[in-house]
Amino acid sequence: MASMSHRGLQIAVVGAGVCDRDLESLAYEVGGAIARAGALLVCGGREGVMAAACAGAREAGGLTLGILPGADGDDSAPNPDVAIAVFTGFGQGRNLPVVLSGDAVIAVGGGWGTLSEIALALKHGRPVVLLRSWALRRPDGAAEPLLRVASSAAEAVALARELAGGAPAGPESA
Repeated sequence: MASMSHRGLQIAVVGAGVCDRDLESLAYEVGGAIARAGALLVCGGREGVMAAACAGAREAGGLTLGILPGADGDDSAPNPDVAIAVFTGFGQGRNLPVVLSGDAVIAVGGGWGTLSEIALALKHGRPVVLLRSWALRRPDGAAEPLLRVASSAAEAVALARELAGGAPAGPESA
């Protein structure tokens, strides 16, 4: 069996397909910070948070991967800043490959679909950073070691890198 080379850091960004300008701006900053960190941005490939994050990453010279719900571009057109589009035909089921493709997940705002992605990521041992997203805690009140809250795009990316086993979280790591 041939050995596989190690791939670089991949960070998934999840959030609603429709968002306000504040969340759009925040997602754009997250995308740019991911690109500057040298990571691949993975997302659902559609509009809203996903499009803003992709735009930020592409403008900063990064690479973006969109895992889309439809079977082809007619069924679910990717946003214009998706460099690599993967059409699944899975509908909302594409949330699982999105989060499993990230070494860490950053949730920016979001609705029920985002909540499902957060839950799937945690269920599969992927760390999640919440940025103006769901306020979550375990029913028993215990801390969830894979779940963190960030207050800025730079902090979210630094935490994602740290949780994924990359660079330690610090002011210059994003």
